[in-house]
Amino acid sequence: MIKSFLKSTFLLVLITSVSCGNPTQKNGKDTSLAKNESTNEVAPLVLGADQPDVYLPLLNGKKVGVVGNQTSVVGLTGSVAAQGEPIHLVDALLNNEIEVVKVFAPEHGFRGTADAGEVIKDGKDQQTGLPILSLYGSNKKPSPAQLEGIEVLIFDIQDVGTRFYTYISTLHYIMEAAAENDIPVIVMDRPNPNGSYIDGPILEMEHQSFVGMHPIPVVHGLTIGEYAKMVNGEGYLKDGIQADLEIIEMQGYNHDMPYDLPIKPSPNLPNATSINLYPSLCFFEGTNVNEGRGTDKQFQVFGSPYLDSEVFDFSYTPQSNEGARNPKHLEKTCYGRDLSSHPRIDEINLEWLIEAYNHTSDQSEFFNAFFTKLAGTEDLQEQIEKGWSAEQIRSTWEEGLQDFAQTREKYLMYP
Repeated sequence: MIKSFLKSTFLLVLITSVSCGNPTQKNGKDTSLAKNESTNEVAPLVLGADQPDVYLPLLNGKKVGVVGNQTSVVGLTGSVAAQGEPIHLVDALLNNEIEVVKVFAPEHGFRGTADAGEVIKDGKDQQTGLPILSLYGSNKKPSPAQLEGIEVLIFDIQDVGTRFYTYISTLHYIMEAAAENDIPVIVMDRPNPNGSYIDGPILEMEHQSFVGMHPIPVVHGLTIGEYAKMVNGEGYLKDGIQADLEIIEMQGYNHDMPYDLPIKPSPNLPNATSINLYPSLCFFEGTNVNEGRGTDKQFQVFGSPYLDSEVFDFSYTPQSNEGARNPKHLEKTCYGRDLSSHPRIDEINLEWLIEAYNHTSDQSEFFNAFFTKLAGTEDLQEQIEKGWSAEQIRSTWEEGLQDFAQTREKYLMYP
């Protein structure tokens, strides 16, 4: 018999990180609806983690490792949401006498408060006493010693659907290590807030890095569960090995439905606007332009001291804050654009990047080496430097996107 998942009062950072003004949220719980085209009925969204009747039988009597962070929450949707306040998956499993033995933390840590790129240290969870092992820094792939004693791994992290958001790189290494050590992997599926489209240049494998592991476009249009299936099916793991994979599918989801995340997936993606603009503005990470880090509008503004103040009439001054202790151009006035009220977009916008390059005072210092890793190709920088328009650049992506669309189609679990 499944016990109440929501007995614990341990909420991690849930209360403080619920997005404001979220149209799909009511009292902290998701009210997203999906339309069943065959019956014309509207079905409520139920997340993978909110279906304990499906996955608890797979965990009973097993020693379990959890790969998660602050988004690994149970009780946001479905019948589980009616039991009380949402809690962390780890607590929910312990409430049901599942033997969780280790927790693995991705970039930003188990609590999700570390800076981007900050080394995450091993430690112990103060609430449960469980050991927390970092999967960021020098240890991106669990070692056999770290996996010793684990009989099943759960991966439950909210993704945002872009190639350079490193949670899918962590997924790759988890699947690879699990396959090498004969440990099954269960992925709790969650919506992709940028799941309605694919866009961007395809990664060229000579530019593979932790911000780009696979030959896919910048925006891949897959849920984390569908992505895991593709990693297996396309032979992306070392030597083509495949993980023993189980996806806890969502109910009532389709790729076109709007979904605003109830918990921010990382410190610098605080709301739906930042998540929607992230595929476009993250390119600025590879330039001398600040992308809103050090403000309360991360990935909703961009600016630099080197941009022309007559062209860019918006200004701001980055300050040290949570998730950006030393942001680019700290305490310097930056001129740029405020996009915090920009309508939702369903493609990568290159105009902002091109405009910034064309109106910087030092073009020779505009790009840095990280830009090619983000773009996955040297072509994008070269095209911008040669004065190509956004339309000309986008035309070079078409063939790759068409090929990827066919690959993606094989792994879709939802309409």
